[in-house]
Amino acid sequence: MRRRAAASATPGASASTEPSALSERGARWGRRIGRFLAFGVWHARVIGADHVPTSGPVLFAANHTGVVDGPMLAGATPRPVHVLVKQEAFVGVAGWFLTSLGQIPVDREGGRTALTAALGVLRRGGVVGIFPEGNRGRGDASSAQAGIAWLALNGGAPVVPVAVLGTRRTGESVGHVPGFRRRLVIEFGEPLTLVRAPGTSGRVALSEANEAIRVALSGLVSGAAARAGLPLPTDDPNAAE
Repeated sequence: MRRRAAASATPGASASTEPSALSERGARWGRRIGRFLAFGVWHARVIGADHVPTSGPVLFAANHTGVVDGPMLAGATPRPVHVLVKQEAFVGVAGWFLTSLGQIPVDREGGRTALTAALGVLRRGGVVGIFPEGNRGRGDASSAQAGIAWLALNGGAPVVPVAVLGTRRTGESVGHVPGFRRRLVIEFGEPLTLVRAPGTSGRVALSEANEAIRVALSGLVSGAAARAGLPLPTDDPNAAE
């Protein structure tokens, strides 16, 4: 079953094709590495992968608690994905590695360049992954930034909520790397199709679409945590910032 929400807006980012570095080949290598980590280094279980459309543009909206959420998303998805990663990670060898895998740097103070690159991926029928919460924290999707809603509306892409569980436990830092063979769960929810209702202003439409995504993600995470017996961390490292 698909949900529909009134939406459409433009935050000022202009449409263009993505940089050539965002290649499907790089994303495919990222998926291979992610699968090795998810199923070789850690003990991951993937649920609901059949909810991911097999073709056409797709947006993943995933919750965010720990540093390995991105690799877990890349390894669990049945299709190669370009994940938006904070710009600060694109330095030195790590930066070269992320770029070669087709990941997208995002400046959290102003993400127009990242939105433009991601829109290019969607317009060629690719897959983009975003953590709408922005920062690693409790991962309960109590808040969400509007970039993913804008992409869904302007890229014509359904949004698939994704619950990533077990990558950080209560008391562990957001940069903590899980121990060998830790049990992790990645659950994909049903896709949402977002459209702008006739007569709805761009600002209102964007707000409604963003809230629809947040509610769907929050509900999936809550249910998935209960089903898997993997509760979210009770502490929020961002609360002291």
